[in-house]
Amino acid sequence: MKSLLVNRQDLKHNIRVIKEIAEKNGRSDNHKPLQIIAVVKGNGYGLGLVQYANFLIDNGINFLAVSTVEEAIKLRESGVITKIIMLSSTAIEKEVELLANNNIIISIGSKDALQMAQKVAIKLNKTIEAHLKIDTGFGRYGFCYDKKDEMVQALKETTKTDEANNTDKTEKTNKTDKTNETANIKITGTFSHLSLAFYEKDKFSKQQFDRFIDCVEFLKQNGIETGMLHICNSSAFLKYKEMRLNAVRVGSAFLGRLSIPNIYGLKKIGFLKSNVAEIKILQKGYNIGYSNSYTAKSQTKIAIIPCGYADGFNVSVQRDMFRIRDKIRYIVRDIKDYFKKQDLYVEINGQKCKVLGRIGMYHVSADITGKDVNINDEVLFNVSPMYVDSSIRREYR
Repeated sequence: MKSLLVNRQDLKHNIRVIKEIAEKNGRSDNHKPLQIIAVVKGNGYGLGLVQYANFLIDNGINFLAVSTVEEAIKLRESGVITKIIMLSSTAIEKEVELLANNNIIISIGSKDALQMAQKVAIKLNKTIEAHLKIDTGFGRYGFCYDKKDEMVQALKETTKTDEANNTDKTEKTNKTDKTNETANIKITGTFSHLSLAFYEKDKFSKQQFDRFIDCVEFLKQNGIETGMLHICNSSAFLKYKEMRLNAVRVGSAFLGRLSIPNIYGLKKIGFLKSNVAEIKILQKGYNIGYSNSYTAKSQTKIAIIPCGYADGFNVSVQRDMFRIRDKIRYIVRDIKDYFKKQDLYVEINGQKCKVLGRIGMYHVSADITGKDVNINDEVLFNVSPMYVDSSIRREYR
C-alpha cells in the first residue's frame, strides 16, 4: 500500500529549529515574542491538512494560515480551535459568512472586501477579526501600495455610521451614541506578500518591504490601527532579520524543502512509500518502459514498483516564465543537466537503485542488479509532498 511517510522526529526537529531562530534572532517592533504563523495551505503542504495542523499545535505552534475557505472550515470541523487566518481576501458574501461563523480571521484587501465584511458583521451581529492586506508589487490580493489615499478613504468611510441602512430617523438619532458599524470589524494585523524572496540576488524584496512600511506609517498617521505586522515567508524569514517585524509566515521551511540553500540543518520531510511488487531478470537488449527509451546493456535484474507520476513521482510545476532572461536561464540549466546525466533513483532497503526507462503513470522499474532486494520490500521516493495525491494515506511515524 502506498503512503506518504512523515518522520515525526525530523518534523519536530524542524519545528524546534524554526522556533529557536525566531526566539534568538527574531525581531518584534512591539518587544513581544516573534509570532510564528504556520502556513498549512495545499493540504498542509502535502502532509495532510488536519494531521499536520494538529502536529504543529502539539509542538507549540498556536497560529495557522490557510489560503481557501475550504481549508479553514475543514480545520474547524475537525476540532482545531487555535487561531486561523485565511490569507486570501474575498468579497463573496457566502464565503465571508462561513469564515465569520467559524471564527476565522479574514483578510481584507480591497474596498469591496471591506464593505462586504462590514455588511456580514452587521448581518450576523458579531465582531469579525481581520488583517489588512497590502499589495506591494505582487499584483494579486491587497490594496495597492501606490493608492494609499484610496485605502485610507475606504477605511475611513466604513468607520462612519451608514445612515442609509436605517429607515427610521428617530431611531438613527437615538443610536448616535452607540458604537458605529466598524466596531464590528476588528483590525488585528496588516501584511503583504513577497514575490522574489527565494532569489539569490533579490533587491525587489527590500523594495516591497519599504513600500509596506511606508503604507503602515501612512495608515497610522491617519488614525488607522494596523495591529500585528507580517511580510516574511519562509525564505525571507531565514534571510532577512530586519523584515521579521511582529510575525512571520512559515510554510516550506517546516518541511525542510527550501528554495534557498539549506544552511540551517533542516531535514527533508515527506517521502512517498511503496513496495516491490515484482522482480524479474531481463537479458541484454531487452527494452524497458514506454517508447523503448531504455535498453538493457547486459543482463539486468529489475524491481517493478507500483508507483508513478500520477502519485507525484518526478512531478514539477510547469514552467510559466515569460521573460527572455528566465527562458535563457532554464535552457542553460537544462543543457547543464543533460551533460551531468541527472538520473533518477529510488531507495530500497537503504540502497540507491536507478530508475530505468520512462516513468509510467502508476509504475516504475528500478535496477536492483547485485542488490539484496525482495518482493514487498519498502521503496522510498523523494517527492514534493504537495504533488502527492490527497487520496494517498499520510503516515506519521
